[in-house]
Amino acid sequence: MDTSNQNTCLLCGKPLRGRTDKKFCDDYCRNNYNNRLKSKTTNLVRNTNNALMKNRRILESLLPEGEEMGKVHKEKLIENGFHFKYITHLYTNKKGTTYFFCYDMGYLPLENDWYLLVKRKEE
Repeated sequence: MDTSNQNTCLLCGKPLRGRTDKKFCDDYCRNNYNNRLKSKTTNLVRNTNNALMKNRRILESLLPEGEEMGKVHKEKLIENGFHFKYITHLYTNKKGTTYFFCYDMGYLPLENDWYLLVKRKEE
């Protein structure tokens, strides 16, 4: 029984052989085709996550070693490449104070462009 068909590969256009519902000539074409379809959203997610991880590293590096809290000036954050628009979540305590977090590292805006850096305690 001849299982070949006259369809062509969706990526490269080569004739397909084998199953009648086959769409690609090989794994390379299948992967390449699907990666192209998802590249725009994948890049957005990757770039956002990279910015979040960079922010987290900056907060962690500016926190004194072994401490769970510390203060830093806004200039120092910006100098290190911190982007304030990238956060993972907000935390509002019982007093109504809102902390901004990048994963487990957070900050609280204080007066005169100072920020309190905090590390979330593991539960």
